[in-house]
Formats: sequence, structure tokens, C-alpha cells
Amino acid sequence: MTPQEVFAMGQNGLYHLLLVAAPLLLVALVVGLVVSIFQAATQINEATLSFVPKIIASVAVLAVAGPWMMTTLVDYLRGILLAIPRAVI
Repeated sequence: MTPQEVFAMGQNGLYHLLLVAAPLLLVALVVGLVVSIFQAATQINEATLSFVPKIIASVAVLAVAGPWMMTTLVDYLRGILLAIPRAVI
């Protein structure tokens, strides 16, 4: 296995990591921003006020995008496992 192939596999792994994590991270970011604006407008300084909506939104995103995330990860893992014999030779 050449160094270029190792770097390509690592780059592909990072790409899939970002691809799968992006929906959860973006929703948590948007919900956190909306709650922060709401807290700043109403001057409510409660830490749990930002935590609970993020959890609810994350669960909703997992319910909607979970099958796609799982399929993406399984396809990636299948490709990695099928590439092992080519890497050893």
C-alpha cells in the first residue's frame, strides 16, 4: 500500500465523518443560536434553556436522518472491509 493510498483512505474517512456529523451539528448550531438570541432578547440567563431544545432537535434530526446516516456509514465500512485484501497484497 502506497502512502498516497493511505492518505486517500484517511481523507475519505474524514469526508464521511463530516458528511454524517453535519446534520446534527448544523441543527444544534442553529437551535443554539436561536435560543441565545431569545435569551438575549428576554434577558433570561438559564443554562438548561439552551440544553433542552438542542436535545429535542438532535433527537428529531436523528429520527429523520438516522437511516441515511446509518446507510452511509455501513456503505463506507463495507468499502473499507472489502479493500483489506487489496491493501495486504
